[in-house]
Amino acid sequence: VNGIEIYSMKIDSKVTSRFAHNVITSRAVNRGNAHKEVFFDVDLPKSAFITNFSMTIDGVTYPGIIKEKEVAKKQYEKAVSKGHTAGLVKASGRKTEKFTVSVNVAAASKVTFELTYEELLKRQFGKYEMFIKVKPKQLVRDFEIEVNIFEPQGITDLEAEGTFITNELQNTIKKTFSDKKGHISFRPTLNQQRTCANCSQSVLDGDFTVRYDVKRTTPDNLQIVNGYFVHFFAPTNLPKLPKNVVFVIDISGSMHGKAIEQTREALLKILDDIKEDDFFNFILFGSNVETWKDTLIKATPENLDEARKFVRGIDTAGLTNLHGGLMRGIEMLNAAHEGHLVPKRSASIIIMLTDGQPNVGISNTEEIEAHVKKAIEGRYPLYNLGFGYGVSYSFLEKMALENKGLARRIYPDSDAALQLQGFYDEVSNPMLTDVELSYPENEISDLTKNSFKHFYDGSEIVVAGRFIDNNQNSLTVDVRGEGANDVLSYTTQQDDEQTAKAFQEQEYIFGDYIERLWAYLTIEQLLEKRIAATGEEKDNLTAEVLDLSLKYKFVTPLTSMVVTKPEDYDNQDGIADKPIEVLNMYLNNVFSKPRTCMVYAKLLLIVRLISMKPSFTSQVHHLHMSQPTWYTSVDGDPHFIIPVPQKDDAVCFNINENPGAVLNLINDPVTGITVNGELIGDKRPNIDAKIQNTYFGKFGIANKQLDLKLTVTTEKITVQNSKGKTGFTWLDSVTLQQEGLTLIINRKKNLVLKMDSGGSFVIVLHQVWKKHPLHQDFLGLYTLESDKLSEQTHGLLGQFFHPINFTILEIHPGSDPKKPDATMIVKNNELTVTRGWQKDFRRDPEHSVDIPCWFVHNNGAGLIDGVHTDYIVSSLF
Repeated sequence: VNGIEIYSMKIDSKVTSRFAHNVITSRAVNRGNAHKEVFFDVDLPKSAFITNFSMTIDGVTYPGIIKEKEVAKKQYEKAVSKGHTAGLVKASGRKTEKFTVSVNVAAASKVTFELTYEELLKRQFGKYEMFIKVKPKQLVRDFEIEVNIFEPQGITDLEAEGTFITNELQNTIKKTFSDKKGHISFRPTLNQQRTCANCSQSVLDGDFTVRYDVKRTTPDNLQIVNGYFVHFFAPTNLPKLPKNVVFVIDISGSMHGKAIEQTREALLKILDDIKEDDFFNFILFGSNVETWKDTLIKATPENLDEARKFVRGIDTAGLTNLHGGLMRGIEMLNAAHEGHLVPKRSASIIIMLTDGQPNVGISNTEEIEAHVKKAIEGRYPLYNLGFGYGVSYSFLEKMALENKGLARRIYPDSDAALQLQGFYDEVSNPMLTDVELSYPENEISDLTKNSFKHFYDGSEIVVAGRFIDNNQNSLTVDVRGEGANDVLSYTTQQDDEQTAKAFQEQEYIFGDYIERLWAYLTIEQLLEKRIAATGEEKDNLTAEVLDLSLKYKFVTPLTSMVVTKPEDYDNQDGIADKPIEVLNMYLNNVFSKPRTCMVYAKLLLIVRLISMKPSFTSQVHHLHMSQPTWYTSVDGDPHFIIPVPQKDDAVCFNINENPGAVLNLINDPVTGITVNGELIGDKRPNIDAKIQNTYFGKFGIANKQLDLKLTVTTEKITVQNSKGKTGFTWLDSVTLQQEGLTLIINRKKNLVLKMDSGGSFVIVLHQVWKKHPLHQDFLGLYTLESDKLSEQTHGLLGQFFHPINFTILEIHPGSDPKKPDATMIVKNNELTVTRGWQKDFRRDPEHSVDIPCWFVHNNGAGLIDGVHTDYIVSSLF
């Protein structure tokens, strides 16, 4: 492709006791007659940590060195300041993140990339799963995937499949396993990789998945190697516990349409799977909270039929009273236990689904977290499902982790119902509660998590630790858990001689694998703890994670891998960072100062600038250096401008809707201030245009505290309150002062409304030639002092009065040479955006100021909460 041939790609995986060590080696040659840029671009599992990377060019190897993120950032910024390219890791899919690095290679020269990453395979539904993303993007002469598995307990089942596997390719997957060893290889020929007989495109594009399980003659397995141990616990053939589940479902307006349809579909399938011994109920929250039944009820056939009717009738309405819905569910579950309405030996869980952020009742997320934690008191887990990208995932994750649960993002795709049902399946079969694995305190240090609220069928509990005496070779463990009929309690023992006998097949083993497994698990769990921690505790956890990451050479959210590239070619330094879902929480809690936020955002997902002409680079630089003072506003056709002060930048978007539609721009339930706007169109529609021009022709501003309604059109201004109604026209020059407000009308120019109890607004009048055949007068709205409005403020503009953050990646020329395109990461969403300008007419409707901003396409999709139609209201007031 473009003169670059990948002539070899090998993915080599060694799995020892669930811990996978993967090496991807890619070899390319520049077949052209000039220097060319070669990209190494792979997708990795999000649960994996990169441990090594190197490039070898003309026999010289350039290794990656893992450093503290702040140290690496300085090296990176030095390189970027010179216009150099860099490597990065970024989120790229539901289960993956993308690693990319590039280097210029001379004509006829070869380059070898080698990337190593490690992960602990999780057991779900009775199988361990490892997936490898396959996408070479061209035919590869020597392509191979080889997986070697060694399990001391013995392998019972081994399977491999690929989403891209055709009937012809099926025979190229070779798999064998016997006793403790398993082997899989996939080596398609050049012709087998073709999409058709004479095609040059590769069929290799998708997931290659390996699944297996191990023999279980006892409930657990202990392994000891070189002063470290790992304990796998997965009992089988236990009777299932009855469960008590409360579904807390968001039915706010933003769930309208496909989201609520898919939720109903998933709940109906879940009702088919609920067992007769289970108890359940539904809590719905919009602006208000609605319950199906007053208490938890048993899942009898009659009750399930009634529940299905209820689910089919679920519809959307109102805003998002998340606190009210969640607290009602917790109170109901607490009452069921206190009133002995549910079996004593049963497992209780709360599953909450929301697609937005709380904006009714208590909307401060820290208050909600505190109330929920106090109400649950560690008695059962809370599982939070975030539907789409309008949620504050960091808030949901922190609250779930504080209550022994977890958060999961539900992607708004065609399979969202299956995602919801799939999550329920993971937690639908509890076997034990209050599982405790106890180890001798005088023998063990640095123990990973060893108490678990629930053990679910088909899963596995993993505990690892370090011996105080490095020469100790035996361990005794006490295991306890509450089962359906009685208490599970026993003692198990193991010594390193037993382990050593199992590990005689040395070709399957990589280094001190148990020590690395312990480090991996420890870092993973410390990062989870850090999400909910504050102050000194958070600082200590940060230091501990950083120390382990550097010692064991893991790329984690606190470290970066620096790749120093050859000076002879382009004197470039690259960085690989580790992105995670919770980084918005990290940003909010750790870096509260705007300037620090800006710096952190730059190092968070390091940008790989695609090679650009100097003029293009300087143009982008200029866009960032010449920012005027700006305000959150909507003007023109209609263009929304959202300032992001901590970035010294702005984002913008348009809303395309029909004339006559009324949009909610600002809604603050605390101050009682609401701003709505009505769209108008051109004098006659343009029949050739796909999208008709629309503008705001009327604004309605209400303040309940002042009993005020201000109506502004392109012709007149009306002030209505308890004292009566007063009218003005745009020909007036007036200053009106009443209790709590000041109204200033600047003749044929603009209007300024100042309210003591809330924000201030400027409405600009745009007048066009009266005989213009197409256009007519319209209005613009600019907000001042938005900080006087409460944290619960929402609306198309109001939601952006709260700080937002974004990261720009991969700036490159767009379809318009003056407007480069880029990738924006915002609200955990990846959007294609375009650099451009919008006009600010706040001071003078005839002389605007250009505001540079990143334009978000498709009615702000992915930037605004929900979709733009969620903000359509019935009238101005």
